[in-house]
Amino acid sequence: MPARPKAALPACLAGWLIPGAGHILLGRKGRGLFFLGALGALFVLGIAMDARLQMYLGLDDPLSFLRSLAQMAIGLPYFVARGLGFEAGQVKAVTHEYGNTFTEVGGLLNVLVILDAYDIAIGRKA
Repeated sequence: MPARPKAALPACLAGWLIPGAGHILLGRKGRGLFFLGALGALFVLGIAMDARLQMYLGLDDPLSFLRSLAQMAIGLPYFVARGLGFEAGQVKAVTHEYGNTFTEVGGLLNVLVILDAYDIAIGRKA
């Protein structure tokens, strides 16, 4: 596929909003659907394990701030889950920390997926 530098920004934004959408936009449907399924499953499993999706925007607790950014990197699913009332999490639940880890890892992996879509769009990767 030829390089499409003008498609890089839309692919990155689409990939942030919906994991894998940047790849689908660039014509890599199989890869995009795989990323959508895998990252979506990580996020949904994290929510099912009582992850806490509370936003920390202050710099008084830098680790909580970074954890929030990691969770928000999954894009639209994060904001939909918060809108549906899944932000509190059950801190007393045995699986709470696993849920946090699943949602954070899903967001961080989505950053890598976005960078992969960028590389494909500018022609750095075939």
